[in-house]
Amino acid sequence: MKLKRNAAFVTAVAMLACSASCLSDSSGRVGKVEVPTEAVTVEGVDANDAVEAAAGDAYLAIADEAWEVQYLGNKDVNGSDQLSYDAGVAHISGNGEYTVSVTADTNGFRYDETGDINGDYTIKGLGFAAVIIDNAEEVLPNAVITINSVKVDGRELELVKKSYTNTESGSVRANIFNEWVSDDGLPADARSAEGALFENGDVSKPTAINDGSYSAQIVDRNEFSEWKNVEVGFTISGL
Repeated sequence: MKLKRNAAFVTAVAMLACSASCLSDSSGRVGKVEVPTEAVTVEGVDANDAVEAAAGDAYLAIADEAWEVQYLGNKDVNGSDQLSYDAGVAHISGNGEYTVSVTADTNGFRYDETGDINGDYTIKGLGFAAVIIDNAEEVLPNAVITINSVKVDGRELELVKKSYTNTESGSVRANIFNEWVSDDGLPADARSAEGALFENGDVSKPTAINDGSYSAQIVDRNEFSEWKNVEVGFTISGL
């Protein structure tokens, strides 16, 4: 763990939201950049508290408005996934309801951002958010994610649109806020618990349920002006 940020990683994170073709590695996992690291011992910070999503695990991928604070399912490396400490990751074992979360209320996060485990840091704004199931194209290819609730610091937000599910670079995701995907530019494999949004993956042929109610931006980003905790409840179907 280091305080110094890795500029290349921040760029890679932004590319994750941009497009499925923007960035992937040989394992098919999006947004992963291996950064050399070295052990640093800090009293009050336990590296074991940093959580990394494994194949079949759902996690809340999220970045602040400046793309400087984020979680992409990795353990914290060189201050790149600072919200990995005590991140709520859910292993998908079948259809049902699950919850994922991130929190800034940890010693590891406070140390990364302030250099002091007792320091105070409030995250500002929202650049990207999605529920992602790691490596699901291989282990859970038929999974459909339906976002049911988004809470910021305990306050439940209004969902202004409905979420859809698609597969990108080996992982299945449901966007919560992704400004790179417009409502008239949904991916060809977009699907919901009600069915596919396009006939046979042809974006020129929307199905009856594709009536403009599905979006990659299902929350108002202004609700994230300042925050420390985000929790997302969702349902898995299709398995």
